[in-house]
This record gives sequence, structure tokens and C-alpha cells, in this order.
Amino acid sequence: MTGFTEIILAALLGTDLFLACASRLFHCIKIVAFQGVMLGLLPLIMWDWQASPPHGQMIFVAAVNLLIKGILLPCLLTRAMRQANVRRELEPFIGYSASLFLILLAAGISFWFCARLDLVPDSVSRLSLPVAFTTMLTGLFIIIARKKAITQAIGFLIFENGITIFGTGMMLEYGLIVELGILLDVFVLVFVMGIALFQISREFQHIDSNRLNQLGDWTMPEKEEIEEVEQ
Repeated sequence: MTGFTEIILAALLGTDLFLACASRLFHCIKIVAFQGVMLGLLPLIMWDWQASPPHGQMIFVAAVNLLIKGILLPCLLTRAMRQANVRRELEPFIGYSASLFLILLAAGISFWFCARLDLVPDSVSRLSLPVAFTTMLTGLFIIIARKKAITQAIGFLIFENGITIFGTGMMLEYGLIVELGILLDVFVLVFVMGIALFQISREFQHIDSNRLNQLGDWTMPEKEEIEEVEQ
């Protein structure tokens, strides 16, 4: 199954590059959903089926990844996008060409660094570690470089996908249990952010985090100021 594993990891690396230069939020959500489906299939494809069938824990975590990351969270993000009436990230902090260059640079550094570490066991793909690091860096970059709160929520999900690639791809002991706990945390985070985005967009007619940072505490004017205004 090594060949299929490397195909999935290469596809995940390609999605990182696409997400770095994508401005349409619906396309970003679809790509993140594709990542979720691939991550649900990854542990099953990496399993040595000739030795024994996968155990119940493996099947459960794969199913949870597939349902939550591939279906539930993308549907929630799509609903939040439509309720907020936002379709594109028009003015990011860092332009899309520069973003693509930086992610390519991050991917190159990840491959170089992981090749020097030589920590990957012989039983797993050499792409696992660099693709995991690249995906985590892509998620962090999108959180920092984009203005829309919904895009930043997508960045959180991409970052967690990188953690999943690391735990699953490296076949870490108890990695599935740890990853399941992180997945539930991210699910709660994105769910709460989806509700918050709807409330924010309803009150302020936008979800630009840069403009929301400029909000301050409203103070009650002094009595003298009120009298001057009335006069």
C-alpha cells in the first residue's frame, strides 16, 4: 500500500499549495473537505492488510475523521459563509502570489529539514513528515495572513489536518487517541466560530477581523457633554 500512501500524501501537499493562493472561500472549503476524506482513508490504506485486518480503534478514528472533517465541518463552514454573505478573501494581509511562494519555500525547508533528521521509520512513507510539517505551516500561515474570520477558521482546520498527517503517517503509538482528542477540540472551536461569525455578521455586516480589532469599549458620555449636545 506504499504507492497509494504516497499518492495521497502528494495530493495533500498539492492541496496546501492550492489553499495558499485560493481567494474563493467555497473552493477553500471544498479543498479542506477533500483533505478530510483523504485523511479518513489514510490510516486504512497504510494498514498491513495481509498481516491482519484493522482493529476497531483504527476503523473508529478513520470514520470520525471522514465524517467530521470530510462532511460535517465543511457543511458548517459553508453555512457560516452563506449566512455571513461573504464569498472571497479580497484583501489579505499577504498577497496570493507571495503566499504561494512562501508555502513553496516552507515545503522546501520541510523536505530539507526532515531529510537531515532521518527520523522516518522504514515502514512508512518518506513523505509523511515533510507533508505534515508543510500542512501545519500552511494552516498557521492562513490564520496569520488572512483577514476574514471564516478563512482563519479554515486555517485552524488545516493546521489540525497537519497534526493528523503526522500522527497517522508516522504510525505513532497512541497517536490515534491523541488525534481524536485534538479533532474534538477543533470541532468545538469551528462550531463555536461558526455561530459567532453569524452573530458578528448580523450586527456589523462584515467579518473582517482587521476591522473588528479596531472596536473599543463604548463609554457613557458625561452629563455635561449630554447637556451641551442638547443645547
